[in-house]
Amino acid sequence: MKKLIARVITSQFLTLICSFVFFASLTEVKAQGNLLITPRRVVFEGTKKSQELNLANTGTDTAKYNVSIVQYRMKEDGSFQEITVPDEGQNFADKFIRFFPRSVTLAPNEAQVVKMQLIKTDQLKPGEYRSHIYFRAVPKQTALGTEEKLKDSTAIGVKLVPIFGITIPVIIKSGESTAKVFLSDLKFEIIHDTIPQLSLTFNRSGNMSVYGDLKIEHVSGMAAAKQVGIVKGIAVYTPNAKRNFQMDLDKKSIADYRSGSLKITYTSQSDTKPEKYTEAELKLK
Repeated sequence: MKKLIARVITSQFLTLICSFVFFASLTEVKAQGNLLITPRRVVFEGTKKSQELNLANTGTDTAKYNVSIVQYRMKEDGSFQEITVPDEGQNFADKFIRFFPRSVTLAPNEAQVVKMQLIKTDQLKPGEYRSHIYFRAVPKQTALGTEEKLKDSTAIGVKLVPIFGITIPVIIKSGESTAKVFLSDLKFEIIHDTIPQLSLTFNRSGNMSVYGDLKIEHVSGMAAAKQVGIVKGIAVYTPNAKRNFQMDLDKKSIADYRSGSLKITYTSQSDTKPEKYTEAELKLK
């Protein structure tokens, strides 16, 4: 009997599925695996009622993606955690949007559009609503009888099947924004005697999130201000009041980090004139 059980166990084929979800791209095109998506985020505000997402397959194989909605909370370190019930002060956007198609199959170098529409606008109260649209790759199915056989029939076979996915935030802004933000807990240090590093905290208040670019300049009385760091697309989502952030500065810069000061500016993203959310200055010793 023990031998029979052992044969059954050793002949089993275990399949492990690994899921990867990626956020916050620093470019206008968001990519994972062979899927490219633009734009990287959807924002409905004012009179805007619809949005198209452009998908493109840059790989050499046909790929299928299922499209769905997921919900996330942003943690204070900027990472995300999937949830099903909104936190206090958080509103989901899913019941106010619809999208089609629900699945997309793309041949190599093929592109397709996913259309999104705003609905039930009469039920929107002032404030911000956020959900995330999720593009999940569908693994290829292996026909029965064509599975790769193990050379050692007594060994346990483990097959890793990575499932790639991309999430895009979908945000509805209703009414006037009262969002404000300021920077605190500024700290500069040299890591391992080679890497200049800046850490700070975003402090958000009001009824909506903030999203923009962070620029760091070294200011010295001896020369003009010199840019030593920039990070694009930093968000602090509702209902978060804080987000801790850390970044490495340009270590190849001629800036003398032993003197002068660092000017930190956080601005909105705009094709015309970005709005300055806030700025701060940190004196270097």
